[in-house]
Amino acid sequence: MSALPTPVRAPEGAPSAADVHRTLERCRALVAPALRDAVAGTHPWVGEMAAYSFGWCEVGGAPSRSSGGKGVRQALAVLGAEASGAPGGAAVRGAVAVELVHAFSLLHDDIMDGDESRRRRPTVWKAYGTGPAVLAGDALFALAVETLADAGAPAMRLLSRALRDLVHGQADDLLFASRPWTGPERVRLREYRTMAEHKTGALLGCAVALGAALGGAPPATVAALDRAGRHLGVAFQAVDDVLGIWGDPAVTGKPVHGDLRERKKTFPVLAALDSPAAGRLSALLESSAAPSEIADLIDRAGGRTATLAEARHQAAAARAALDTVPLAPGPAAELRSLLDFVIRREQ
Repeated sequence: MSALPTPVRAPEGAPSAADVHRTLERCRALVAPALRDAVAGTHPWVGEMAAYSFGWCEVGGAPSRSSGGKGVRQALAVLGAEASGAPGGAAVRGAVAVELVHAFSLLHDDIMDGDESRRRRPTVWKAYGTGPAVLAGDALFALAVETLADAGAPAMRLLSRALRDLVHGQADDLLFASRPWTGPERVRLREYRTMAEHKTGALLGCAVALGAALGGAPPATVAALDRAGRHLGVAFQAVDDVLGIWGDPAVTGKPVHGDLRERKKTFPVLAALDSPAAGRLSALLESSAAPSEIADLIDRAGGRTATLAEARHQAAAARAALDTVPLAPGPAAELRSLLDFVIRREQ
């Protein structure tokens, strides 16, 4: 078995993980009541599925001890408002809308990919059925739009653009599966970066930009924060791709080499296919070779190293975008810390 991935190191003097966890907890506490109120307004059955997806309950509605997600997107929204000089509470509606869209996308994504577990629990479609999970996702989508309905045209434009890009990215991701590993029709790294920006980065960019917009920030600040979030999304996806092959199952909640078992075209695979090992690697990918053998070849061909370098490059681009506009020092520092935390994360 390959060694676990080399971590993306934090910059010298970066705040500790405990500091970032406190930021995440503060933002979750600010947003949680409004998010629960929004979900409570849906049909009870749909609301239960939504609550299950957030980790609030088990099937049947009993309270859950599941930790749910970290709340990165809602934290980005709150910090976007605060970095623009507004109170974090100004971004609560935006944070709720983004969390609802994220949950909707995960419900549908799990169905499209056939994933049976998420955060060490059955996915919603596996627990409730495919039809109910689609319905719950649709309900969350509609609820997100309703949440921002009276927030003004700029906020709605940010959300609608993110939704458009998210669908674009998901479509490309699905189409990648049918393309060959080598030859003129193979998936290029530049295409993968664009897909990752759309599928993952668009909503992260929307989160931080929406917080700023709702806090009254000027358009230049909103645009810069959106760019930072989109770069962060590509970095996030790159780290996720490394974890999808070499991550510790005890931490990620997914089997080791899971992405290779499904023959997903992730960044480490595509980077290794650009190396002299491409012929051998494509032959293994088209065979019934053990995922561990494929993972070792990808590693030797430089796929893991190239992916972590991409994460560092995208994180640097996100920091550079933040540096182009004046931001409140404290919240801006928290934003940078959250950026570093996301690319160093263990799951």
